Amino acid sequence: MTWTRRPLAALALCALLLAGSAGCDSGDAREGDASPSPVGKILEDRDQEGRPYRDVGQEDAPDVGIEVQPGAAGGWDVRLTVRNFRFSPPGAAARAVAGRGLAHLFVDGRPVARLRDPAHRLDARLVQRGTHRVTARLYADDGTVWTVDGEPVESTADITASEPGPGTTPDTASRRKARTQGTDTGGRGSPAHPGGAS
Repeated sequence: MTWTRRPLAALALCALLLAGSAGCDSGDAREGDASPSPVGKILEDRDQEGRPYRDVGQEDAPDVGIEVQPGAAGGWDVRLTVRNFRFSPPGAAARAVAGRGLAHLFVDGRPVARLRDPAHRLDARLVQRGTHRVTARLYADDGTVWTVDGEPVESTADITASEPGPGTTPDTASRRKARTQGTDTGGRGSPAHPGGAS
């Protein structure tokens, strides 16, 4: 009996090893899907939608700039300039990866769009006559807000829209005059922190 138990035990051990190695190669662990190390530190602060802040150091931190101009076909052309940041494609995994994610666009503190591209057309209906603040803020793919020293990574442009006067042609120049009055970065003047410096 001793002779038959050893080969059976060895056979059982081989079967377990084969099953274990087959499980490892089953496709569950794809290249690039390894569990990432934690990125930054989650803070207690949250944005106006309740999303937590994810604070990272200034070295290699993401940054964003914003420019808003009247569009040739109406509306407003928004152009973001990012540094140390890449826009994630639609369907990206909902996890924080250093320097990746999307931008949320706000008009006067109201969320109006989520951007996965640096260019966006803002509908004229969202910017009525008067002066408005257009803010772009960077988020990680897990929904957390990228921050540096506790301040959201964002940029704000002030724009002024005016209606055409009586008897004017409704072309782009007469329908609306606009200028970018200034930009703020790093959370100052943000919709969530209106008391910041401009």
